[in-house]
Amino acid sequence: MSGVGIGSSISSLKEVKESPKVEKLWLSTDKNYFRIQDDAPALLRFLRACINGKNVCNGINRLCDGINENYNDAPSGTNFISLLKACAKQKDLERGIMIHDDIVKRGLLEKDVNVGSALVHMYAKCGELVKAQEVFDKLPIRNSSSWNALIVGYAQHGYSEEALDCYERMLKEGLSPTAITFVCVLKACGNIRETQKGQELHGIIIKEALLEKNIMVGNALVDMYAKCGDLVRALEVFNELPVRDVVSWNTLITGYAQHGHSEEALNCFEQMRQEGFCPSSVTYLSILRACGSKGNTSKHEKSHERIHAEIVRDGWLEKDAWLGSALVDMYAKCGDLSKARTVFDNELPVRNVVSWTALITGYSQHGYGEEALNCFEQMQKEGYSPNSVTFACVLKACGSIQALNKGIQVHADIIREGLRKRDVLLGTALVDMYAKCGDLARAQEMFNELPIRDVVAWNAIISGYAQHGHGEEALHCFRRMRQDNLLPNVVTFVCTLKACGSLGASEKGQEIHSTIVKGGLLRGNVILGYALVDMYAKCGALKKAQGVFDELPVRDVVAWNGLLSGYAQLGEHDIVFNAFDEMVRKGVVPTSVTFTVLLNACTHSGLLENAETYFDMMCSSYGIIPTLEHHTCMVDLFGRAGHVDKAVAVIGEMQFPADLAMCHTLLSACERWGNVNLGRFVFEYVVQLDEKDAGPYVCLGNMYAACERIPSKIETEWKKTRSEGI
Repeated sequence: MSGVGIGSSISSLKEVKESPKVEKLWLSTDKNYFRIQDDAPALLRFLRACINGKNVCNGINRLCDGINENYNDAPSGTNFISLLKACAKQKDLERGIMIHDDIVKRGLLEKDVNVGSALVHMYAKCGELVKAQEVFDKLPIRNSSSWNALIVGYAQHGYSEEALDCYERMLKEGLSPTAITFVCVLKACGNIRETQKGQELHGIIIKEALLEKNIMVGNALVDMYAKCGDLVRALEVFNELPVRDVVSWNTLITGYAQHGHSEEALNCFEQMRQEGFCPSSVTYLSILRACGSKGNTSKHEKSHERIHAEIVRDGWLEKDAWLGSALVDMYAKCGDLSKARTVFDNELPVRNVVSWTALITGYSQHGYGEEALNCFEQMQKEGYSPNSVTFACVLKACGSIQALNKGIQVHADIIREGLRKRDVLLGTALVDMYAKCGDLARAQEMFNELPIRDVVAWNAIISGYAQHGHGEEALHCFRRMRQDNLLPNVVTFVCTLKACGSLGASEKGQEIHSTIVKGGLLRGNVILGYALVDMYAKCGALKKAQGVFDELPVRDVVAWNGLLSGYAQLGEHDIVFNAFDEMVRKGVVPTSVTFTVLLNACTHSGLLENAETYFDMMCSSYGIIPTLEHHTCMVDLFGRAGHVDKAVAVIGEMQFPADLAMCHTLLSACERWGNVNLGRFVFEYVVQLDEKDAGPYVCLGNMYAACERIPSKIETEWKKTRSEGI
């Protein structure tokens, strides 16, 4: 290479002197008359310094140009290796291909195995794994570095099976794995939860005494066991490490957090600090995740606030935008949406789509659909483009508040962005949204268009049919799902049992019960037990309902409510009252639903005094605000007993207006007891709510007939309704 060629290339690197190493080397180099044949080690030092710099792309490109213009004075393979490393670091595939061509022209692949390894590494780092494999297969000689380059590429890009296959082929060629090999193969094992292979590698690592020699191998072993869910073994390996660094601690904490062991993650975090290690951004990301999954109990509220304060104090919010989003997410998952919003509005130096999505998700998951949608609109006004996760959460919010029109708009946005066909998650979210909004025809249409139908998608459509009383369609979908050889999960069975209950299909319910028992799903899963109790109770099979109830390991208020409803439905009111007393004795706190069952039972039995007792108990002992249905039961009971004035008093105490059902109940009481004046007043109110309802005219007509006086206006209106076929 001529002095001018390389000199001009190096001169062009003035703009990249950001690394102290580069600047020092620059000053010691004759920039105008640098000759590669005279000072190749200096050039090599320069190239390596460039690789460690921050902004080397332009300079490396110009240097490559200088080499390409003067390739007759062939640089050594070592220089090309440095150039390929620079391309790999910058992910500069275009320049890497040019260097590859130059290497082929010079015949370096046959002369230097390390050049071939660097070429495989460059393609793998740029994500061109097919090309990396192609180059690898053509190498005349392969060594451990060549294999490592390929294994690293496959492992880093998530092709774990291919990484393990390469490892086996490497062994068959008689080559010994290095520490890098083990690190990457362990990563592959963790990604696909290949515990058995990981244990085999563990044995080899112990035999080679690599835990004592290389901390990276030890950390990779902890990570593999943690990703495979074997946290006991992960802790054992961690405790055996002769030296631990912050990566070791992060690996264990992340493992605990990812598998929901929040308490252990928090304890590990405290121990890490006690041993003098400073948390990194990765540590805080994992510990915030653990705090979020643990919830905002009073025991942990102070630790959450302390971790938050540390992050702010040490300036992490300015250094790492992900941490700000993680803080919002943590408070949102804990249900402290006010705090999540405060952090989002006042503490984040930069907002991004991730932080917006964290806030929207929090509102959506906790049932604040309106707030989630408002947040989404604000996000769009500020110019942020939603991603798939954002859209999925917004669709969930639409479904929760049955905002069908908004859901249709969001659907249009998704189509415009071209996301629906690429993302099964979004397709399933659309099915779920339409189903929850009651647009089952469109939900079925979306479901039919899904390229892949997993158990979540089937659950969305089955749940939609079951919730809206279309039991037959729900069971039909369940049968089709089984025909597609998909295994139902707990959610599937709960929705299908609900459909059986609504249809009174006890035989189908019993068949599903048998499937659940065979699959061992009842053990440790009380939700399925509750669904079985409810199904049998709704089908009138109270002996079976009681049998399942008695075998439940835990009986909370949901199970009791299901049983009480079943007995009440069949008119077994004494059993209902006795079961309620037993429930209270066992320390189970009744809910609004419990008192709905009790008051309905009293209504059907005409037990006014019992109803008054339960109504007072509900308000004074349990602080439950009576619903419209509770009040309607009391109005009905007072009306039947002739206490029309008390019925009116109950309505007067309500925080909400009376509906048609309650007005009909009161009007019927007026008819029964001949209270014409009040009846006339209620009649006028009902007609305002629904002027085409014939019932009020009949009631009022009967009242006047009993008094032998029907005003001409009422008679005219009554005849008019009859003539209109109402």
